[in-house]
Amino acid sequence: MARIAVNRVIPAMQAGQFCEVAGIASRDQQRAETAAHELDIPKAYGSYEELIADPDIDAIYNPLPNHLHVPWSIRAAEAGKHVLCEKPIGLNTAEALELMKVRDRTGVVIGEAFMVQSHPQWVRIIELVRAGRIGELRSAVGTFSYFKLEAENIRNIREFGGGGLMDIGCYPIKTARMVFGEEPVRVSAAITRDPRFGNIDMLTSAILEFPAGHCIFTCSTQIAGQQSMCFYGTKARIFPEIPFNTTPGGTSRIYIDDGRDLVGGGRETEELPACDQYTIQCDQFARAIREGGRPPVPLEDAVRNMAVIDAVFRSADSGQWERPADFLD
Repeated sequence: MARIAVNRVIPAMQAGQFCEVAGIASRDQQRAETAAHELDIPKAYGSYEELIADPDIDAIYNPLPNHLHVPWSIRAAEAGKHVLCEKPIGLNTAEALELMKVRDRTGVVIGEAFMVQSHPQWVRIIELVRAGRIGELRSAVGTFSYFKLEAENIRNIREFGGGGLMDIGCYPIKTARMVFGEEPVRVSAAITRDPRFGNIDMLTSAILEFPAGHCIFTCSTQIAGQQSMCFYGTKARIFPEIPFNTTPGGTSRIYIDDGRDLVGGGRETEELPACDQYTIQCDQFARAIREGGRPPVPLEDAVRNMAVIDAVFRSADSGQWERPADFLD
């Protein structure tokens, strides 16, 4: 079972208003029982098949490694279960489109667990940008990195969908698309690969050209930990203090700086009430099931984010600008 599920997402789900964590599955019965005991979950399953076959389970949360996202989400959907699947939705756009077809055929709700979509700080940033608070949006600059060299870590196993772009580069892509409110028309990228780990991308930098401006980002699995995302307009810039891994139950701060000097003389701060983005995400997903609405990140959005990721990989290989394929037009 995934560490993020046990340490972050499941406790956040249990704090929500609209869902109940009724069971947890692992390929090892003892591990499942230990986690169920620690998290006070009623049922423990020694296989994923057993969980999916339980008629008392309405929906599953899929936090498995990237290469298992689509296969197990499809199996759950085929069994009539709604699915909240971790990001990135699959290994490529073709996989995401396959999952969309299964969703349409089975009629279940399937969403991508991209928790930033639900966080109030991003809702507020989008609101301020749309209202013209920073003038006309022209540029976004982002970084996301950590340092991991353990060969057994799934992020360093290429066939599992490892590498920096899939794991963390998807965040600046996603948030840039959210704030610009449009899709990039072409991308250019450079990738440094590590032969020790099957040539995973250990360092990726890209330019995303949007109709309104540019996003430039770097992600890496082998540089010091850092995350930032700043949006520049004709009148000011805006950025969250912690863009992606906000503190659970902690307050969040947004900074707006009009650039009048280089020491923050024109900076304003907005502080948002304490929240947990995983709790909000789960409640929104549960309400989509109960009320017949759309999940916070529907598969249409997941497909478009995946198409940009694919284009970044293609550009790094071709050395040319590449256009993200739009399969939804």
